Amino acid sequence: MKDLVKGVIREQKIPFRFDWEKVVTSVIDFLLENKVEYCLKKESIALMGISLGGYLAARAAAFEHRISACILYNGVYDGKEALESSFPPSLLKSIEDGNEKVVNTVIQILMETDSNIKFNIKHGMWTFGIDLPYELVKKSSVFTLKEIASNIRCPTLVLDAEKDDSFPGQPQKVYNALTCPKKYILFTIDEGAEEHCQSGAPSLSNQRIFDWLDEIFKICDN
Repeated sequence: MKDLVKGVIREQKIPFRFDWEKVVTSVIDFLLENKVEYCLKKESIALMGISLGGYLAARAAAFEHRISACILYNGVYDGKEALESSFPPSLLKSIEDGNEKVVNTVIQILMETDSNIKFNIKHGMWTFGIDLPYELVKKSSVFTLKEIASNIRCPTLVLDAEKDDSFPGQPQKVYNALTCPKKYILFTIDEGAEEHCQSGAPSLSNQRIFDWLDEIFKICDN
């Protein structure tokens, strides 16, 4: 198994894909074929997605129903909406009009003055395997749960952070769209866990995730 999980982006140069169930289904097939070696119970498969993985894991759970529990750390409802959340109205109009040259120029200017936008754009282009900001904006439109969130059947935990500057408001939208058994946890400034993916308090975040999993799998065992 170790040889199969070399750095997909860094070493194999394979970018993100929106239909993450294609990836997860193959992994689950492999695990179940080798469940004795990995001490795996078919009824206790949990999937967790971190950051944009909060979309990828949810997308997988919407189509791969052998997943028994899903953790969205943090939840992402719509990638394009999240990416555009810090853009000025004039830029959004240029995106809507399909003015590629203006969009690329304006985003480059924004990247020079806003470190958060710079990280989101540069990291996004790298993980998507593309070279221009306009391409990233257009490609991000398929990373959405709008039509499929209700397909998720397994119990799902949605984490949120009070001052998340990467996907603001997205976890709440995911939670509202879910029709499966679900739980929402907001991490706060008072807890020191208000940043994106609770980066200031991983032990608190992990404890709440494991507590929730204990409850879910206890129910499944019964």
